[in-house]
Amino acid sequence: MLAKFDIEYVIHPHHNKRVDTHRTDDPVEAEDFLMNLLASGARVNAIKHEGVELAQKQSDQMIHVAAERLASRVLGRSLDLDSVEVKHRFGFAA
Repeated sequence: MLAKFDIEYVIHPHHNKRVDTHRTDDPVEAEDFLMNLLASGARVNAIKHEGVELAQKQSDQMIHVAAERLASRVLGRSLDLDSVEVKHRFGFAA
């Protein structure tokens, strides 16, 4: 059985060419994993849903959500704000 989401990525892309794949059936876990990839500077090669690569618009939307969540988390932690304050001041949802 295929996992709902496959994320193909490269850790340390300047020093490594090996492509790894993270598989999950949970869309929230997929966003969390993307968020961690963005934070670590990994290269995201492809996002697949049920074995088929997402269209660029869909892939970009998932990455956009992960980037907003990451920005919200960093702002909250760095400025000691709760999620309501981050949303009010910066427009990022928690």
